[in-house]
Amino acid sequence: MSQGGIDFNSAPSRTVYLGNVPGYITPKELLDHVRSGVIESVRFLPEKMCAFISFLDESSALLFHSDATLRRLTIKDNDIKIGWGRNIPINPMVLSRVQRDGATRNVYIGNLTKDITEAKLDKDMQQFGVIDTIKIIPEKKIAFVHFCSIASAIKCVSTLTTKMPEQYGKMRIFYGKDRCAFITKTQQHNAAQYLGLAPGMEHLVTTADREFISSTLLKQSAAAAAIATTAGGANNLGNRTIYLGNLPKNAKLDEICNTIRGGLLEHVKYFPLRHVCFVTFIDPIAAAQFYAMSQLHGLSLYMKKIKVGWGKHSGPLSVELTLAVSSGASRNIYIGNIDVADPKFSEEALRKRFEEFGTVEQINYLADKNCVFVNFANISNAIVAIDKIKLDPDFKDLKINFGKDRCGNIPRQFVRKSL
Repeated sequence: MSQGGIDFNSAPSRTVYLGNVPGYITPKELLDHVRSGVIESVRFLPEKMCAFISFLDESSALLFHSDATLRRLTIKDNDIKIGWGRNIPINPMVLSRVQRDGATRNVYIGNLTKDITEAKLDKDMQQFGVIDTIKIIPEKKIAFVHFCSIASAIKCVSTLTTKMPEQYGKMRIFYGKDRCAFITKTQQHNAAQYLGLAPGMEHLVTTADREFISSTLLKQSAAAAAIATTAGGANNLGNRTIYLGNLPKNAKLDEICNTIRGGLLEHVKYFPLRHVCFVTFIDPIAAAQFYAMSQLHGLSLYMKKIKVGWGKHSGPLSVELTLAVSSGASRNIYIGNIDVADPKFSEEALRKRFEEFGTVEQINYLADKNCVFVNFANISNAIVAIDKIKLDPDFKDLKINFGKDRCGNIPRQFVRKSL
């Protein structure tokens, strides 16, 4: 299938070309956008404003290529051009270590001593190659060093303890998981929805074969691209915003959200005087699926048919929000262990407190379970609220975390069906 010149069905290479890349970008800033598979190497050509990402397999490269194209990958306000690089065979030594030892770009360091700081790791590890990220977990006495190539990581694992025995001789050095190969919550949700898994069974996706997941997500990207471009033209590719019109006069924001299923929401903008609402999903695939199912089955509120169309192009989701969602952020905040007899934890008091951070779409107050769910109209407001509320002395002894966005539930029409 090809949409707007995008070929979703053939991967001529395991290397993806990225053009118009800012010359001052760091490896981390680039690879924060990659969640499609194990990377063999990343090569930057700052003078030519381009980079090449080589994956271990073509399916991962194809998934990143289609995903970056569908979402219109943007880095530091630069629209990134996506293409293919030359299909060079994997270095035999690298391939051997991958197959024998499970080598990746990520070096795991265990039994870490207190004198090993991030600055020291950065200095010591640069002798092996360019570094992507360094993460130290002091309470577990471990660290992870992501290089820009598996070859660099192999050098590190093979020679670190002998080159620097005093500092690293007693530490456990091996390979960790490539951070770019982790399945994000959004990918997990999308694959589950495409496969028609019943609500609550999305976790089964994480146990599936990576190639199977890649194939599923790739098919879904192709279908979403077809829906978006067929209805809104080539420029609508990657749009995450759906228009809802002809809404009933007395419709409330939470009632509108109750009609939306199939994807996590970034924000909802309701204009009651105009009887319209704009719903921006986290993911363009979810927006396309919601649009398709609404066209197929219709959407209504108070027995009144709602007009469903595309809103103004939302642009790409910011890196900050992408990472926050990957870590579990949503519009919904859960607060447990509340004392329902305490006036400051009444529904009215909680609504007033949380409305300081933004529009509250719905409060689900469960007195019998001593908990409450506060749903914001904007995920950014929820992120700020959860950070601020944890510092409030009144909430210090309560359980506070992100809850599930009910709009992300899989609609019944999707079960055992696909696009």
